[in-house]
Amino acid sequence: MADESTGTVVVAIVANLGIAVAKGVAGALSGSAAMISESAHSLADTTNEGLLLVAVKRSNRPADERHQFGYGRERYFWTLLAAVGIFVGGGVFSVMQGVNELRSPSHESGHFRLTYIVLAVSFVLEAISWLQASRQLRSDAAETDRGFHRQLWDTSDPAVTTVFFEDSAALVGLLIAASGVGLHEATGNHVWDGLASCAIGALLMVVAFLLAKENRSLLIGEAADPRLQRAVLELLTSYDEVDAVDEVLTTVIGRGEVLVAARIDLDDELTAGQVEALARRMEREIQQAHPTVKHFFLDVTADAGAAATSSDG
Repeated sequence: MADESTGTVVVAIVANLGIAVAKGVAGALSGSAAMISESAHSLADTTNEGLLLVAVKRSNRPADERHQFGYGRERYFWTLLAAVGIFVGGGVFSVMQGVNELRSPSHESGHFRLTYIVLAVSFVLEAISWLQASRQLRSDAAETDRGFHRQLWDTSDPAVTTVFFEDSAALVGLLIAASGVGLHEATGNHVWDGLASCAIGALLMVVAFLLAKENRSLLIGEAADPRLQRAVLELLTSYDEVDAVDEVLTTVIGRGEVLVAARIDLDDELTAGQVEALARRMEREIQQAHPTVKHFFLDVTADAGAAATSSDG
């Protein structure tokens, strides 16, 4: 799965780098604010996807003495930085470019045909990257038995989600830019170009806010899928030795990795040895049924001499 995430990000980097250069040339020749904004947008996307590549690589490092639960959450730190990059490098710049265009006097523009060609080629390249991200999201959704929409918002792999949203915003942004350039050519009024640039900036700000919000939740420590929580609770209560399950706590610690901690009451007549054996059996059976449970901790409460026990997978 890590290799697939890397492939998705690499496809996006290659596509956006080529698009940024083409848009920059077209923007410089035509003087279009919308095209210059789109060039900055693609350049920001390329930089951000470089951050996502760092996120994928660094988060897959094995656990060590200093980070005993691994580096899974580092993925969320880098993708949060990517969201900030979209906001500043894409959104703020595009709005400023649009405002400057609206405030500037009318000026000569040209090379409209070149602009349309670049927009069309950019749309095709962005669509290829978008399809790759969409394909991986649908594949992940099938593996987790979730719908596409739920996978988009509930995934523990924000790198793919970020690429998907970036490419979606890019496709919409290209349509906005084409509309602005077309209205500029048809009316001779450069205001349309400036308005298109401002609209692209507003779109990117919204996308950045949504991505930052999701990564913030994962970075703080988001609970696991409610279905997993219910399944673990049902499995724990199915043991004859369990009198009650007081609490089940979960947190996502990386892509496809969950930590589970449970507090249970056991039969008072169990010995310490029986409690330890039961805890190991619970751990083994829960991890077999739910491979995403990377670590399992058990807090056992019993009046008849069984001390609190914990086990870590």
